[in-house]
Amino acid sequence: MSERLKFERYIWFHGQVKRWRYPNAISLVDEFEISERTAQRDIEFMRDNLQAPLAFDRLRNGYRYTDDAFEIPVHWLDEDNLLALALAARLASTIPDTAVKEDLCRLIGRMIRLSRNEGFACLDRLGDKVSVKNIEYARVDEQFFRLVVRALFDECALRLTYRSPYSGTVSERTVQPLHLMHYMGSWHLLAWCAAKEAIRDFALARMQAVELAEISIPVPADLPPIKELTRRHFGIMQGVTSTTVTLWFSSHIAPRIREQIWHPDQQASLEPDGSLLLSFPTADFRELTRNILSYGAEVRVVEPPELRHLVRREIEKMYRNFCSPDIE
Repeated sequence: MSERLKFERYIWFHGQVKRWRYPNAISLVDEFEISERTAQRDIEFMRDNLQAPLAFDRLRNGYRYTDDAFEIPVHWLDEDNLLALALAARLASTIPDTAVKEDLCRLIGRMIRLSRNEGFACLDRLGDKVSVKNIEYARVDEQFFRLVVRALFDECALRLTYRSPYSGTVSERTVQPLHLMHYMGSWHLLAWCAAKEAIRDFALARMQAVELAEISIPVPADLPPIKELTRRHFGIMQGVTSTTVTLWFSSHIAPRIREQIWHPDQQASLEPDGSLLLSFPTADFRELTRNILSYGAEVRVVEPPELRHLVRREIEKMYRNFCSPDIE
């Protein structure tokens, strides 16, 4: 496992150098949470053992290649590495960009051929062995997805025409992309919105137009790490205020719920009668309400009262719909 982690660091550092981002030992420390001494050894190994033509640029305080044609030697990829890459290609079916998926498959195929190892032959038939089936996923325009990814990694601003999922209104937004998330079949962009002066969630499927903006949007320096924000609450982040929710699940459904992770900090308690109490933080009740209703009579909201009221109100609306005289 440690060798794979090392190789991951080599690949990441190589990519940063290739993109002219002038990484150094501190870059490795920040990205992989390793010691500065380990980071320096990684750089020395790349230079001395992988023959990477690394040169330190004092003006930019980072490394560059003296030969831009250099690539990580393919023989460093063992069978487990290639299998992991091939599986990644199969799991990449959620990416709504055909060109990206085709490029990834071609790259892995070329690496397999260059490896000249008969043990990798079975990877050519991986499609017969592993598949991914997506349902209820949101359709995303390929060109929009490509622009969002480009802006995210180039740290450029975007100008969006966006339709709100709640009010249905269409608005123009100028945003600074911070994080791209694939969540429950949908792609979401978490970005700093210049108009709202706050982080907002933009579903890519609701974008009606996307273009790169030629302006710079200042983002507050004291923002917490975006990964921390995405892990703080249940579901897609909607705010910074947490509310602890406790749900009761019947003994019939409790075994299945115990297998699930609703939130990294959830607390589960099995009751004497076999039922389950599940507690976790959330910042918005709308998405959670839909989840609760999907379990029907097998679930009950213990707290907070506000969520219990929302669920009850939604059940009453459903009842009226099914009791309507227009429905036979």
